[in-house]
Amino acid sequence: MTQSTDFLVSFIPFWIVTYGLAVLAWTFIGRFLLGMWLPPNTSNYIFRFFRLLTDWPLMVVSAMTPRIVPQPFVLLCAAYWCFVLRYVAFVLFFLSGMAPSITGGTGTLQ
Repeated sequence: MTQSTDFLVSFIPFWIVTYGLAVLAWTFIGRFLLGMWLPPNTSNYIFRFFRLLTDWPLMVVSAMTPRIVPQPFVLLCAAYWCFVLRYVAFVLFFLSGMAPSITGGTGTLQ
C-alpha cells in the first residue's frame, strides 16, 4: 500500500496537469456533441456545467482561431489545443524527471 501511495503522491503535479487538460478537452468535445441537439441557452444542468468549465478557455481559442471557422467548430479546435498542451506537458514533465516511468527511474529511457 505504501508503494502505490508514494507513486501517486510523488507525481501530483504531473497528474493534476495531465488529467486537468484531459478533462477540459473531453468537456469541449461533450459540449460540441450536446450543442448539436440542445439550444444554446438550455436549462440542462450538464450543458450548463460544460459551459461553465469551457467558456473561459474558449475565449482564448476564439481569439486565435480565424473567423472563417464556424463557432461550433471552435470547440473542436479548443479540444485539439488541449490535447496538444497535454502532450507537450507530458514531454516536459518526462524530460524534467517529474513524470512516472515504467523503469522506475527519474525519467530517462534505459
